[in-house]
Amino acid sequence: MIYIFSAIILYIFLGLSLYSLQRKILFNTSGRLQNPSHYGLETVKEVQILTNDGISLLSWYFKGKGKTPLLVYFHGNSFDIGERAYRIKRYIDQNWAVLLVAWRGYSGNKGNPTEKNLYIDGEATLKWIIQNTNYQFKDLVIYGESLGSGIAVELGQKYEFASIVLEAPFTSVADIAQQRYRIFPTKFLIKDKFNNLEKINKLKSPLIIISGKKDEIVPHIHSQILFKEAKVVKESVFIDEAMHNNLYDFGIEKQVISFTLKVWK
Repeated sequence: MIYIFSAIILYIFLGLSLYSLQRKILFNTSGRLQNPSHYGLETVKEVQILTNDGISLLSWYFKGKGKTPLLVYFHGNSFDIGERAYRIKRYIDQNWAVLLVAWRGYSGNKGNPTEKNLYIDGEATLKWIIQNTNYQFKDLVIYGESLGSGIAVELGQKYEFASIVLEAPFTSVADIAQQRYRIFPTKFLIKDKFNNLEKINKLKSPLIIISGKKDEIVPHIHSQILFKEAKVVKESVFIDEAMHNNLYDFGIEKQVISFTLKVWK
């Protein structure tokens, strides 16, 4: 009897620990970073995006050359924007304009990341673009990497863009948590659900979903489900040997550029 009681106490303790620590697990925030030139981005400038709740988001902007879309890059949960420099450089090398956004709590930015707060950051990004550049929504490529897919889908159900790119997206954070912690009812305890599956059929823009079939963090099936449910013009790039963080080893920027130029009006 005592073993059963001890097991129950341990189960409750572990469950409460997961519940209280879930935001630290989901939002693996980063500290201050070097300036863009440190990462080989000499033509990129630092900008400050002010949110409506008073948070200043240090982000990086490249103006672009000629008539190109503006790629708005929303990064994943474990990176500062410096770690994504090598990715945006591939678009800059094609003269594309790029805005690499750092969430609150990341890359030295103040504030606490939550689902609600990252949606605020996303809206602030769009407002900054309209106020500080010549780009309109129809010229924007909204790129959501992993966690960033949640913000891309949230914005995508409200506004029409040139295209939306989802890299290694999930159906919802609740689904990921339930798969990872099967012995707990995590699906019902998640604070920040980022329910992409609920919103994907409301997108207003052409969509490309990119995923590695050997993704060890967000199982590939999530991308397959989202792609099936999307109702817009869409394309999938599912790579047999790719994992979660090495998709650019397979040159996926080529598919992003090709798809966008086909659908951009």
